[in-house]
Amino acid sequence: MRIHYPRTPHLPWSPGATSDDVRAVGPGALAGCEVVVTEKLDGENTTLYADGLHARSLDSAHHPSRAWVKGLQGRIGPGIPAGWRVCGENLYARHSIPYEDLDSWFYGFSVWDGEHCLDWDRTVRFLGGLGVPTPRVLWRGTFDERALRRLKLDTARQEGYVVRTVAGFTREDFGRCMAKWVRVGHVQTSTHWMFAQVVPNGLGPASPLWAVRSGAEADVPGLSAALGLSGTDDPDPSGATGPTGATNTADAEEVAEAVARIDGAGRTGADRLAGVLAAVLHREPRARIAARLAAGPVGMGLARRVGDLVGLYPYLQRPFPDEDRRAGLVKMAAAADLGVLHALAGALADGPAARECVEWSALCAEEAGLLGPDPLEALRGGLGEALAGLDSGAADRCWAEARRAFGQGRISGSAVEEAVAATWQWREGTFPRLVQLCGPSGSGKSTFGRELPGVDTYIGLDDLRSARGSRTDQGANAEVLREGLDRLDTALARGGTAVWDATSLTDQQRGLAGSVARRRDALVTHAVVLVEEVELVRRNGVRPHPVPPQVLASQLRRFSPPYAGQAHRTWYIGAAGVVEDTAGGLATGRAGTGRPRGQVHEQGQRQGREQGRGAY
Repeated sequence: MRIHYPRTPHLPWSPGATSDDVRAVGPGALAGCEVVVTEKLDGENTTLYADGLHARSLDSAHHPSRAWVKGLQGRIGPGIPAGWRVCGENLYARHSIPYEDLDSWFYGFSVWDGEHCLDWDRTVRFLGGLGVPTPRVLWRGTFDERALRRLKLDTARQEGYVVRTVAGFTREDFGRCMAKWVRVGHVQTSTHWMFAQVVPNGLGPASPLWAVRSGAEADVPGLSAALGLSGTDDPDPSGATGPTGATNTADAEEVAEAVARIDGAGRTGADRLAGVLAAVLHREPRARIAARLAAGPVGMGLARRVGDLVGLYPYLQRPFPDEDRRAGLVKMAAAADLGVLHALAGALADGPAARECVEWSALCAEEAGLLGPDPLEALRGGLGEALAGLDSGAADRCWAEARRAFGQGRISGSAVEEAVAATWQWREGTFPRLVQLCGPSGSGKSTFGRELPGVDTYIGLDDLRSARGSRTDQGANAEVLREGLDRLDTALARGGTAVWDATSLTDQQRGLAGSVARRRDALVTHAVVLVEEVELVRRNGVRPHPVPPQVLASQLRRFSPPYAGQAHRTWYIGAAGVVEDTAGGLATGRAGTGRPRGQVHEQGQRQGREQGRGAY
């Protein structure tokens, strides 16, 4: 069934409304509601279904500008459920506004399940899973006419804006829950665009990333350029990445096989992109990938997923004791999508022995029900409902222990009652808490750690060296480490929260404080700081206590960030010094799904406030 998209009413102060336009009478249902304001794009209103599409007119005929979006529908149509439709803007052909840096030639702005329009946040998630971008958000908050009137647009480049309720609504309420503002004299061409020569709008540098999300072939040079990894970088003064700083990308055949296997696993959206980028960059050091991509257009969540895929796939190509395999796979699932991970390992396997190991691992993962996009979703969701009301530290500890019990085969993946029973001893939250900072010198670890509220004991190895007479004296490292570990043991024995401030670059280094935490049954949070190498070198040059360049270069070569799942939970901190992504938390969702940066920053701030109330 095909459904015509309704006409959006103009806001009372919209200057572009004409005599035959629909006008809103006052704010309607918008008053008092949380609304989101997005840029109104100058294209052709288009609706996509699982089995076809149409423009605003249900019987819209062929037009050259619709060829590309038909190809897009062919790729993403299988991901649109029956009875659903995706409404958006086909921007292939230039209308009155020329665009030069679009992420895609199609932007989605609403998703409908029959007569119901999904809420905005679910809309963004669903479209992201298909590989469809949404228009830029200009403002969000409780409806405020004065704030909307103050919005400043570049009317030479922007058609206007659309305001809608964040909550979902029915088709009957469309005219009350949506409205638009359009610039004066919007149509500024003498010939209607449909009767003029088709001039494609320009795509921006991020468009190859969105193309991969939507199921298109991987453009390896385009992806490398989009990520700023084209091999034309300035030399890296740290010396950590070689004399040219160039990126060693994979060849086309490797990437093509990886893409075919990822598609065979049914992955789309960010899951597909993470796997493709891991295939492209698998020869790069994992820590460099995560830090470099986090500073670019993909954000922290996807960046560290790509890094973790690159770091983990070789383990699937090696023999592993079968008695430990299930627990190992469940632990890996906290850091990576096992379907994508096995696809990557199979495509990059070197020789029949490695391929056989991957195939056997995949069979074991399939038998354990771990190859789906989110194999622990039912367990996590059920446990979250059962433990609602617990402080975040207790809830996260219970979730980590439930994952461990599932890996050991003591509970099943859907037995919420078993998980609740298996975690009873941690629900009171009386255990001590350890925050272990991880990152090279100058990454901002200490600044982040010292600003955490609710900390009872702060143990910095540099502070202990300073107390002995010299912060830079490495001669007594063994004694300093022993003193620090003794203080940590004493602090955790008392209870409360302790911060361990050291570089903690490797598993071996992290294991020393980790063993103390295990002995004291502490909740362990890894706070991993990922900052691009060039920025680290710059910071080191201006900090009060710089480390020698060769020392920083050595740290960068050795840095192997912890994987999600190695601690009860993990925070990922970027160059701005705030939490940009999390993993392992009961409320986090599937590890590595990522979320918009603003949402993550708000969560990081909220966690800080909770920690100040003793809710680590």
